[in-house]
Amino acid sequence: MKELEQLYQQYFKDVYLYAKSLAGEEQLAQDVTSETFLKAIEAVDRFRGDCDVRVWLCQIAKHTYFSYLRKRKKEQLCESPLSQEEVGNAGQEDQVTRQEDSMRLHRILHQLSEPYREVFSLRVFSELSFRQIGQLFGKTENWACVTFYRAKSKLKKGMEETP
Repeated sequence: MKELEQLYQQYFKDVYLYAKSLAGEEQLAQDVTSETFLKAIEAVDRFRGDCDVRVWLCQIAKHTYFSYLRKRKKEQLCESPLSQEEVGNAGQEDQVTRQEDSMRLHRILHQLSEPYREVFSLRVFSELSFRQIGQLFGKTENWACVTFYRAKSKLKKGMEETP
């Protein structure tokens, strides 16, 4: 039990920042992080050690978040979309536009192939250094820097191409 507590304390921030990068909102990121550690506790005996613990936890967080999205999508199918009158004033419209842009960016990010998606997320959302990212992948710091630059370029191109 002491090991699990140490695991939580050591990797909580990394998993939370990664979940926040996926979710875009604090409350959902907290929920995903909590569920991630619960799932990790249940699956700790199946962890083979093939990768860094941080990567394993982030993979659990990613799957947890995607499960949430699938559930939410099913719920939204039952609801009717908001009409323009319901949206209300311009401030709310701006917020909706920002949320749409954020969702579009996340969709493009999730369409990136590996390792671009993971390197970008670890750098931007988990705030890891290029050295740390390189170590996670068993590569050099320069590899991480180049991969991040390429991922960023792909995201920019995707944002320009999609309406």
